[in-house]
Amino acid sequence: MAFDAYFLTAVLEEVRYRCLGSRVDKIHQPSRDTLILHLRCREGREKLLFAANPTAPRLHLTAATPENPPEPPMFCMLLRKHLLGGKLVDISQAPMERAAVFTFACTDEMGFPTEKRLIAELMGRTCNLYLVSQEGRIIDCLRRIGLDESARRPALPGLNYQSPAPLDKLDPKASPDFAALLSAPGADRLADRLMDTLGGLSPLVCREAALYAAGSTDTRIAGADIPAVAEKLRLFFAEHLNHPAPYCCCLPDGTPKQFAFCPLRQYGDSRRLDSFGELLDSFYAVRGRKDAMRQKSQAVRKTVQNLSARVSRKLLAQEKELEKTYDRERLRQLGDILTANLHRMKKGQTQVVCQDFYDESMGSVEIPLSPLLSPQENAAKYYKDYTRMKNAEKELKKQLELGRREQMYLGSVLEELDRAQTEAELEEIRQELQEAGYLRPEGGKKRPRQGKLAPMRFVSTDGYAIYVGRNNRQNEELTFKAARKDDLWCHAAKVHGSHVIISCTGRTPPDDTLTQAAQLAAYYAETSGGQNIPVDLTTVKQVKKIPGGKPGMVIYHSYKTLIVNPYPDIQVDPLNAQPKEE
Repeated sequence: MAFDAYFLTAVLEEVRYRCLGSRVDKIHQPSRDTLILHLRCREGREKLLFAANPTAPRLHLTAATPENPPEPPMFCMLLRKHLLGGKLVDISQAPMERAAVFTFACTDEMGFPTEKRLIAELMGRTCNLYLVSQEGRIIDCLRRIGLDESARRPALPGLNYQSPAPLDKLDPKASPDFAALLSAPGADRLADRLMDTLGGLSPLVCREAALYAAGSTDTRIAGADIPAVAEKLRLFFAEHLNHPAPYCCCLPDGTPKQFAFCPLRQYGDSRRLDSFGELLDSFYAVRGRKDAMRQKSQAVRKTVQNLSARVSRKLLAQEKELEKTYDRERLRQLGDILTANLHRMKKGQTQVVCQDFYDESMGSVEIPLSPLLSPQENAAKYYKDYTRMKNAEKELKKQLELGRREQMYLGSVLEELDRAQTEAELEEIRQELQEAGYLRPEGGKKRPRQGKLAPMRFVSTDGYAIYVGRNNRQNEELTFKAARKDDLWCHAAKVHGSHVIISCTGRTPPDDTLTQAAQLAAYYAETSGGQNIPVDLTTVKQVKKIPGGKPGMVIYHSYKTLIVNPYPDIQVDPLNAQPKEE
């Protein structure tokens, strides 16, 4: 994402057009870092959102209505005291900085007109909101910074507000001499040179400029046609800085991936939205849902990660034990040598030196003995140790196979937790882990069973229904209960992922349907972020459940493999329907 200074410039232009001259009607602070001003405009009402969150700073018009706390925070009460009823008379921005100043015409406690400024600094770790008086003194701020914390820019009530230090970089909007910029010493990578010398731009936009000007985000300046590249850079910045527009690129399921004020060609296709407010609302609404799900699944995820780490340690110890069994043949040989030399031994000896007839040179070997055992018992002990290690090898291989299956299963659960988007999906994963004995029911009692969640259903461009399991339990039910034997089954090869079923209804699906189903299998798998993913395709009757295996674990032998990208070339339409007999 690229909420840089020039993205903020475009957002402020949108706010200026729709809100300048409006009056502050309400002020809410739904969370510690988020503030919303309700503005009464001539053409209706608008909500202006300020998010001084260091991980996701932003400012924009919003249609969202987040829940407010029962008691408003102190900073919110202070803003209500000073800004309610105030008129927004000016909006400005520090040059090439993510800092915006909103000036309100208000009245003071005595009823005299005055001006108050709400200053939003959206610069990473130093994000803050300031309420500043007409004289330039800080009335209060969202995050107070003491004199001992920041000698350069303390933020406390009563102190004079200090603007951010100006950037010592070129302004790309002022049409700098790009040829001289490229000819000067500096980073050889074009995108890095732009980032180092131009102010107000994010790395994302600098890579986009390099792609437009030189054909690649990794273009090197050395050997480039500097006059041609410089002219294209001038055209790029002149167009997109003077005429910014809200662009966003999305994943196939509609999840926004990146946004900027220019087209994002480095990610393929990007679409243009109607407004910057709509763009940021959609982007952060999805991000907020994912963060909320990540928090809700934290306890389950931690438990599964601990279990997986424990299984890994156990496997490592068993592999070391297995390596020791590979030398057992020498124990049998030593037993043979002792048996052939019993006449030379007597009880109480701690060692004996014998001729090694297993050695080609017929050299001597020193064999340790137990002084408590007779010669015959010492020889028998070597044979016994040999037999024990032989049996241990068989058992260790069996345990290692079981351990690797368990590790694969726990890895698949972690992958499911990453993909879970709703509380219902998370609850199904909890129930699956409880049935497998990994989780205890809360309160010592089993939680009431939730209604079964339907697998995802898609329809290919040829009209074939395609079903995708959301978790291991759904995978198993989809493959072994819902699907017919002549339906087709897809799964990303050798990685955790969803079972994908093509409902054939006695027909042979065309190649486009096979490709789309394979793309879905690649997308809903551990390798969804890669390219050229191998996906195995076979009939349902070829898929067998592993005896005693965990839910969703299967084996198959007769199949063909398709190489696809996880992002469908032809978008398929998801339908919220339960799989049924057709």
